[in-house]
Amino acid sequence: MKHWTLKSAGKISLLTAFLLISLIFLGGCDGRSKTEFVGFPQSFADLAEKIRPAVVNISTTSTVKVPGNPFRHFFGPEEEGPFGDFFKHFFGDMPDRELKQQSLGSGIITDKDGYIVTNNHVVDNAEEIKVKISDGREFKAKVIGRDPKTDLALIKISSPFRNLPVLPLGDSDKMRVGDWVLAVGNPFGLEHTVTQGIISATGRVIGSGPYDNFLQTDAPINPGNSGGPLVNLKGEVIGINTAIVPGGQGLGFAIPSSMAKMVLKQLQEKGKVVRGWLGVTIQTVTPDLAASFGLKEAKGALVSDIAEGGPAAKGGIRRGDIILSFDGKNVKDSMELPRIVAETPVGKEVDVTVLREGKEVHCRVRVEELTEQRIAAQTEAPTDSFGMTFVDITPKVRQQLGIKEKTGVVVAGVEPGSIAEDAGIRAGDVIKEVNRKPVRNLADLSSALEKSAKGQPVLLLLNRGSQTFYVTLETS
Repeated sequence: MKHWTLKSAGKISLLTAFLLISLIFLGGCDGRSKTEFVGFPQSFADLAEKIRPAVVNISTTSTVKVPGNPFRHFFGPEEEGPFGDFFKHFFGDMPDRELKQQSLGSGIITDKDGYIVTNNHVVDNAEEIKVKISDGREFKAKVIGRDPKTDLALIKISSPFRNLPVLPLGDSDKMRVGDWVLAVGNPFGLEHTVTQGIISATGRVIGSGPYDNFLQTDAPINPGNSGGPLVNLKGEVIGINTAIVPGGQGLGFAIPSSMAKMVLKQLQEKGKVVRGWLGVTIQTVTPDLAASFGLKEAKGALVSDIAEGGPAAKGGIRRGDIILSFDGKNVKDSMELPRIVAETPVGKEVDVTVLREGKEVHCRVRVEELTEQRIAAQTEAPTDSFGMTFVDITPKVRQQLGIKEKTGVVVAGVEPGSIAEDAGIRAGDVIKEVNRKPVRNLADLSSALEKSAKGQPVLLLLNRGSQTFYVTLETS
């Protein structure tokens, strides 16, 4: 009996092994890991059917003025210039005309009560907004709030129905390059057009505003798609389509849903977006600047100027500090810091980690509200320089050049073809520091340059108009 049991056990083991091998060769796809390639989807039909009802067609009407004299913009007012009598004879005193202009865009129903997200440029200056939903019904809409800085707008239709189809906002931060996406919209008025592609890149900066952080996709996007959704395979909105590169192939950009959530919440509650303000002017940390400040790699945001009486000044942040983290979030570069600060609630006290003289220092800062008067341009530093002549700042020099600075050294000239010219240093720039030491006059400048270690970059702090920034001088 025992012999039979052992023999049977052996047979069972062999059978089990055979079955496992068969599964590996014949059905191995069923046991793949999550990171393994799953193949091209056979169809997006079910997903398209799910998301299309919540995508709307937006048409707007606005008024534009057309000059009565069509040549006014080419030759100036009729009464001026050598053609004044000619234009007056043929066109007389024709008044300007007003014409109605219509435009099309897309939107996403995000709430059963009729709230719709779209692009700001779709509804900007619109006198009338009409929304057509998937079943053909049309409604008038009103603007709840707009945010030009992120090109987002929230509008609302007055519908007696409370069961409107909606699309949820997903988590764009989880999207990876190569993930499948669908774009839905009304390109050229062709309603509910669905295109497919992948995420081509994340965190794209395209120069459209201070908070650029776009998702890039190769899903075909055309005029009229603006405001439509970019969705993942779960049917969640992970981006709002907003821009294309004219003449480009497969170059579309969408506002990430993570940014849209913050903006839309405030638009619905306040009709506007309130952003945090730190009160610093920053610049990119180049490899040369990183070496000058003792950083092993170029990262963070270099503080080139401080707003007097602002949060940074009150919190102990100094010019020349490199901000490495803000409120527990690492600052990779100077483009990231404005977004992080803007999303921080006004009045919140946060920890800011800076690099100062080779050591990490922690500062506590209470974030204040960003207003139009407080918006300061982020400056990009010129590169390396040498080949300059200098003069002291005197009352006469200040008057002649319109310089506000009372101390420092003025760059009087830059030699053509020199390193300074190639770097972008200009005549009229004021040198305020050399290697973090104040420069009050030519004597200070000469002394500081003489003390600079040979073969090491020299760090300058310059003032140009309303901007203050650092540059490094490469020595050889």
